[in-house]
Amino acid sequence: MGELLGTIGTAVGVFAGTNIDDIIVLTVLFLSAKTSGKPRPWQIWTGQYAGFALLLIVSATAALGLAVVPDRWVGLVGLIPFALGVRGLIAAIRARAGGELPTLAMATGLASVIGLTVANGADNISVYTPVFRTFAMADSLVTVAVFGVGVAAWCLAGSWLGSHERIIGTVQRFGHWIVPGVFMLIGTVIVIQSGVIEPGGY
Repeated sequence: MGELLGTIGTAVGVFAGTNIDDIIVLTVLFLSAKTSGKPRPWQIWTGQYAGFALLLIVSATAALGLAVVPDRWVGLVGLIPFALGVRGLIAAIRARAGGELPTLAMATGLASVIGLTVANGADNISVYTPVFRTFAMADSLVTVAVFGVGVAAWCLAGSWLGSHERIIGTVQRFGHWIVPGVFMLIGTVIVIQSGVIEPGGY
């Protein structure tokens, strides 16, 4: 039971940490649905699940492709989300200096919601791949189930936030600082837990 709870806790942390920015997109999509009728709520839900499923399939496939790499060195993949975090932090600093805010993309139908979900979560593949590579099959299935619940929770949160226009600016402003930090933290944890870096080692 302890291991199961540990896996669930890890999955929740990974999902939340890699999808903070997705709350912004979902909020805008649901706000658009309320004000213009496009996309429809069912298209947002379906598109989110379909897009996220594609990301998981790609991540799982990539994880299988890493099977010939020793477990000790798989953790080097963690340098990718760390680098993405550094890049995002630099972009956030530049945007702040220029007094600009990133433009949120809009979608009008199911296909565009799927495309937006995949594009917005493409960076997550670099995080999910080593997770699936290091997890046993049972833990991976539990993780997928938790992610499925997480998508539903995110859609519900986006729907609620979408009814409050003033919240969008706040979430957008803080999200672009939090996301880079989370990516850097996840990348560091992956590298350390893989055993690539050993305290006191040479």
